[in-house]
Amino acid sequence: MKDLNIIGLGYIGLPTALMFAKNGVEVVGTDLNEELVNTLNEGRLTFQEAGLEKVFKSALENKIKFQTKYEVTNRYIITVPTPYMKDSKKIDAKYVIAATKQVLEVCEPGTILVIESTISPGTMDKFVRPIIEEKGFKIGEDIHLVHAPERIIPGNMVYELEHNSRTIGADSKEVGEEVKSWYDSFCKGEIVVTDIKTAEMSKVVENTFRDINIAFANELAKMCDKEGMDVYELINISNKHPRVNILTPGPGVGGHCISVDPWFLVGDYPDIVNVVLGAREVNDAMPQYVFEKIHKIMKENNIKDYSKVGLYGLTYKENVDDTRESPTLQLLSIFNKYNIDNVKIYDPMIKEKKFDNQVMNMDTFLINTELVVVLVNHDEIKNNQELLNYKIIYDTRNIITVGKRIYKI
Repeated sequence: MKDLNIIGLGYIGLPTALMFAKNGVEVVGTDLNEELVNTLNEGRLTFQEAGLEKVFKSALENKIKFQTKYEVTNRYIITVPTPYMKDSKKIDAKYVIAATKQVLEVCEPGTILVIESTISPGTMDKFVRPIIEEKGFKIGEDIHLVHAPERIIPGNMVYELEHNSRTIGADSKEVGEEVKSWYDSFCKGEIVVTDIKTAEMSKVVENTFRDINIAFANELAKMCDKEGMDVYELINISNKHPRVNILTPGPGVGGHCISVDPWFLVGDYPDIVNVVLGAREVNDAMPQYVFEKIHKIMKENNIKDYSKVGLYGLTYKENVDDTRESPTLQLLSIFNKYNIDNVKIYDPMIKEKKFDNQVMNMDTFLINTELVVVLVNHDEIKNNQELLNYKIIYDTRNIITVGKRIYKI
């Protein structure tokens, strides 16, 4: 069997490539970032992820290759980013288009081309098929198209790659089953074969469902704050109902999935998706809400200088180094809009200094800080709460139990 060429070695592509290789599949990983490829070839991972080092070691033993060029083969998986365009809210498919064009330059007859990147419903029809046909290839003979959306989360990638169910969307049942056999090499979850458009929609819908639920929790938090109620007690009581499962409010929604994918539906179906649009607006407005509450807490506690305020957490979720669409980054842009540049920032997962006002250890972060705004529930702060004994705390994650005074989201 020919090598499997995985295109894009980021947060999804790299763990996927390593998992295939660990389980005996001959894999070539391709990324245009030469520095990233060199780092991997030196035996070093490019981001932190629990359990990934062990998988990396096994993949190297099975002779996985990393390179900047596309492999000449007949099996490809594309895992490049899929952002959305800010004005139209539609998918920006430029990376998928570019990768597809490069594959067509080198691929062999009968190639199976799998798009694993999250794409909006109809992306294959609008963008991918026309490229293939313009090149003179016949879909279904020269090129077989498949969409197999990823379904993993940073912080638990290795486990979820093995145990989560998968969806394979293909033009033909035979090709779908063939690709299913690839993923069967490591996936212990159920693998469902369906058509491409259903597969496209399924991934976007899964993340949109979560976005809507989070938005409901965030609106509850605002209502409870106005009425002097504890939103967490309310949610806990409500979730005792057997058919209710309200998620947890927070300072915003980050990551490349939940904060991005629903916009695809807004852009493609603007006359239909009122609930989806409302949820997106609610969640995108949370950093502004947090900013206003910080100002309110400062006023209430006679804190006049923003240098006395410390923002804990830069990543979009706990115990990872992934800052994509992070609520903290959104909050910082609001501070910058008001020309406030002296708020202290710290995140134990970020090892390189990215901001002038960023500090690199907890001790420096706490010195002369009166108000600590907890934006990410890293284990470091959960397990060392005694350090916050004499601080005023604005806890947006509901994890802090000690402090001079504690405010909730």
